[in-house]
Amino acid sequence: MRGKFRFGWQAAILAVLWVSGCAANAPAPDFQALVASADRSEADRATDGRRKPADMLAFYGVRAGMTVFDVSAGAGYNAELLARAVGGTGKVYAQTPTPNERLRERMQSPVMKNVVAVVRGFSDPVPPEVRNLDLVTFNFNYHDTVYMDVDRASMNRSVLNGLKSGGIYIVADHSGRPGTGTSETKTLHRIDEAAVRREVEAAGFRFVSEGGFLRNPSDPRTAGVFKPTQPNDEFVLKFVKP
Repeated sequence: MRGKFRFGWQAAILAVLWVSGCAANAPAPDFQALVASADRSEADRATDGRRKPADMLAFYGVRAGMTVFDVSAGAGYNAELLARAVGGTGKVYAQTPTPNERLRERMQSPVMKNVVAVVRGFSDPVPPEVRNLDLVTFNFNYHDTVYMDVDRASMNRSVLNGLKSGGIYIVADHSGRPGTGTSETKTLHRIDEAAVRREVEAAGFRFVSEGGFLRNPSDPRTAGVFKPTQPNDEFVLKFVKP
């Protein structure tokens, strides 16, 4: 009986690893077609103009069958795109620090059937029972955690613990000028990407690459990001859990 139990446990672990490996090696979805889906809202299509979602999804490396976690999901714009990309065999966790009515409304859509809402603070956003994640995304709100007095070292460790080895952590945000660190996170809602890199790498992540598709060299980065006179300069950083 003991031997049978051990065999069953090992088989279960191998099955999980096999499914995870299949997801990582699956072909890339047609991201342009996904973004063009007829059932997406007009509000989301308007947001597409400044977010370049097809480029973002491609940079994530998201595939069907993956299990992903969206930190600071807000109203669910990014979580819905992820849900479409991972398909019915995947799962998306959408985290918010407090209940979000707009996310709750979005969750009624059939396309969100593989999304799980997570209400949990930023200092430890990933629940302890959620492990072996393929991908974690954190879009345009990392800077907010500075003036919200979040324990960001704990936050990034929580993400690290939730990811499997080789899992990807994406941080996208509004770019601050070099040397400004975290000093303009509340006034301009910008953050120096070097500060983000230092904090994330200190948690144990390895920097992989930066996506340049939201860059705007013409942005002087001296004004707030809301109602800009030109597109904001924004960075998208990719890290991996060793």
